[in-house]
Amino acid sequence: MASNQQIPPKWQLISWQKKDEQRARIPSDWILSHDQVPPEAMNYLHVPRACGILNEEELRLTETYDATGLAEAIRKRAVKSFDVVRAFCKRAAIAHQLTNCLTEIFFEDALKRAKELDDHLASGKSPVGPLHGVPVSLKDTFKVKGYDASIGLAALCFKPSEENSVLVDVLINAGAVLYCKTNVPQTLAALDSHNNIFGRTLNPLNTAVTAGGSSGGEAALMGLRGSILGVGTDVGGSIRVPAMCEGLYGVKPSWERVPYAGQESGSKPAVAKLGASPSAGPLAHTMRDIEFFFKVVSDQKPWELDPDVVPGSWNTLSSAVGKQLRIGVVRRDGVIEPHPPILRLLDEVAGKIRKTGIEVVEMDITPVFSQCQSLANALMGVEGGNAMFDLLESYDEPLSPWIKPRMRRKEPLSFEQIRELQARRLQLQTVALQIWREVDAFICPVAPHPVPEIDKYNGASYTSSFVLLDYPAGTIPVRMFEKKDIEGEMPDSKVLGSWDKRNRELWTNVDRSVYLGTPLCVQVVAPKLEERRLCGAMKIIDDALRTEEKIVSSKL
Repeated sequence: MASNQQIPPKWQLISWQKKDEQRARIPSDWILSHDQVPPEAMNYLHVPRACGILNEEELRLTETYDATGLAEAIRKRAVKSFDVVRAFCKRAAIAHQLTNCLTEIFFEDALKRAKELDDHLASGKSPVGPLHGVPVSLKDTFKVKGYDASIGLAALCFKPSEENSVLVDVLINAGAVLYCKTNVPQTLAALDSHNNIFGRTLNPLNTAVTAGGSSGGEAALMGLRGSILGVGTDVGGSIRVPAMCEGLYGVKPSWERVPYAGQESGSKPAVAKLGASPSAGPLAHTMRDIEFFFKVVSDQKPWELDPDVVPGSWNTLSSAVGKQLRIGVVRRDGVIEPHPPILRLLDEVAGKIRKTGIEVVEMDITPVFSQCQSLANALMGVEGGNAMFDLLESYDEPLSPWIKPRMRRKEPLSFEQIRELQARRLQLQTVALQIWREVDAFICPVAPHPVPEIDKYNGASYTSSFVLLDYPAGTIPVRMFEKKDIEGEMPDSKVLGSWDKRNRELWTNVDRSVYLGTPLCVQVVAPKLEERRLCGAMKIIDDALRTEEKIVSSKL
């Protein structure tokens, strides 16, 4: 008698195997019981402390330090790398069980390396490097020898990398301990993080809203402090958007600053050089960790390993520190009108900056800004997505729900079409140079809306534009969305286009209470290859925001 059971598709079998592999790599005493995972919870931030898996010292290590502080404590032998790494491995395991944020887990390798680094210091030797013993997490696109870089595709699973990405070697040489990789969206082309192999990553601050993408797993892990320092990539907003969604600091540098070579993107080698070039950059809990990351990478002379990286030590680059800055305020891009709370947030931040004595000026750069998104989108699609579709179809993988109506195979662009796009890009980059005659850096929205519900993130024009122009840009968390932020209506003005229409619906056709308790952030932008100036400006702005917080809290 014939069986009525349907044979699962090839990709489903691979997904089950990868998830079994993940579970096997988490020690049994780190597994949450069902009663430790709150049913229908909107916020998971209390679980790591409440579940009992982490002891008091592990809670202290994961909650009271930043990466710079941990590096110093390990170097001075105030704490051991083994204890630090074990604490973050445990917390990462908890974060994964709550949010589905991890892909590859290599806790055992990490603990072995941490022990070796502790023995190295105990023998009287100098630290291996500035990150000696510090745990660092990585987006799944980075190749780590012996582990998959599947980017959530069945066709790339169970094909361990034979060598490390260049930045992975740079971090290891600096003394870092790598312990996990994190989830991404299918095709890496979504601002949410869902794929068929690992599933969807949730936002631990509010499970009703997106964790962001494509470095969404990295941000979710950091949101629960399962990582002290993470590395993502960004070609349209993939560092800055998740950083916004979880209230983190995140920077997309110019693409020539940090080594990107050896990444898995599902594309053929060097395709990005024909279109929009992605960058690798940090996500962190403090601004000093952002600068720490850039200095560490620069000190390793990555230009000797990746020919795309521009030579130059961090300390020789220009800086905003110690000079009188002029900060611009850019309110809109001329493509998507920001929601009322986003515009009020810019007022709030500008006001706090002015109180420090820094000059703040209003800027209208819509003549350039409004042309960027459509051109950025065109450059991201020069290959037509054919390599990605080949991978998907080889294992009968369906497109994720958000991707399905937005992506299809296309003919690759011709040489002449690519040349024309790059000519338009060069023209825009040339015209945009006039911006820097007026200001040292400027603030603008990360997105024209608050952190939206799952799969509702709208246009990426406020982030993709600075990939097109190759400007370094970073996010600064300001505060959480409050009841007062619900007030206000969209202006009764002409809808600017389809992106603007959908964006307005995120304010007019939604229960705005879903935004309560989600982070509000601003973006800071600086000229090309001026990452040190960007970090300096971000620090000054961040200090202005935190100084006011301290004054308010002291009066309470």
